Amino acid sequence: MGDSITLEKKAYAKLNLCLDVIGERDDGYHFVRMIMQNIDLHDTLYFTLYDEEKEVADVKELITFSTDSGRIPSDEKNLAFKAAKLMYETYGLKKPIDIKLEKKIPVEAGMAGGSSDAAAVFHAVNELFELNVPVEKLMELGVTIGSDIPFCILGKTALSEGIGEKLTPITPLDDCYILVAKPPLSLNTKYIYTNLNHDGDMDHPDVDGMVEAMKNHDIKGVTRRFANVLESVSVKEYREIEAIKATMVICHSLGALMTGSGPTVFGIFENEEHAKQAYASIEKQGIAENIYITRPVSN
Repeated sequence: MGDSITLEKKAYAKLNLCLDVIGERDDGYHFVRMIMQNIDLHDTLYFTLYDEEKEVADVKELITFSTDSGRIPSDEKNLAFKAAKLMYETYGLKKPIDIKLEKKIPVEAGMAGGSSDAAAVFHAVNELFELNVPVEKLMELGVTIGSDIPFCILGKTALSEGIGEKLTPITPLDDCYILVAKPPLSLNTKYIYTNLNHDGDMDHPDVDGMVEAMKNHDIKGVTRRFANVLESVSVKEYREIEAIKATMVICHSLGALMTGSGPTVFGIFENEEHAKQAYASIEKQGIAENIYITRPVSN
C-alpha cells in the first residue's frame, strides 16, 4: 500500500473519586458533579497511516480496526472506530489508516475504557495528519459520541460538570497505591441512572471539599469524602460490590468506592503491602474477575 507512518498511544483508565447527580435533562441525560482521575492501567493503540489518498464512497472504507479482545465490537459500534470516522468526515481525510487495539482496561467496568480509546484516536489522527486541531475542538467533537470522551481527551484530573463535558482541571491525586477490582458482572448504565431516587433524601458528596483536599495534598481528606450516589442503586443489585469494598477496608485501605455506574470498586492504600493483602483476599473469595494494583497518573 506504499509508504506509511506509525504511532503508538496509551489510553488510560479513569476513576471517579466522587460522583454526584444533581438533575436530569428532558433527553434522559443527567447533570453531574464529579471528580475524575486517570490511573496507570491502560489500553494501547497502534496506528499505521498509509501515504496515498484514495477516493471512496464511504470513509469507513479507509478505516481498518481490530482488537485482541473478543468482548468488544471491532466495527462502527466501537467508540474508537466512531472517533476515527468522525475525524475523517469532519476534516475530509482520504488516506487509509489501520488501528490495532490492545485491551487491558476491563470492559463495561465504569472506567471509561471505550472513551479513553476514542480519545487516543482523536489525538492520533490529529497528530498523524498534522491537523493542529486545538484540544478544545477535539473535546467538542468527542462529546457528540460519548460524555466521558472530553475528559479522556483533556487527559488531566478534573472537576466534571454538566453532562460530563464541562471540565475544570484540578490538582491530581497524590501518588499512592490503588487497588482496582471488577466483579464478574456488568451493570446497565441507563438502568442505574433511571432507578436513582432523585426525590429521596440523597446524601450529596462534598465535591468542593474534595477539590480543596486534593489542592492541599491531603489524601486522607480525599478518601474521607469518597462518595458515589449511584452506589445506592448498584449495591442493592449486587452484593459483590459491598463485599469488595468491605475487604479493602479490612485490609487497611484509606477508603474504597465504586467508580462510575459500576461495578468496579477501587481502594486507596498508603503502602503496597496492604494493597497486596487486599488483592489476595479478594482473589481468594472469588468476588472479582479482574484485579490490578496501579497508581495515579499525574497531569
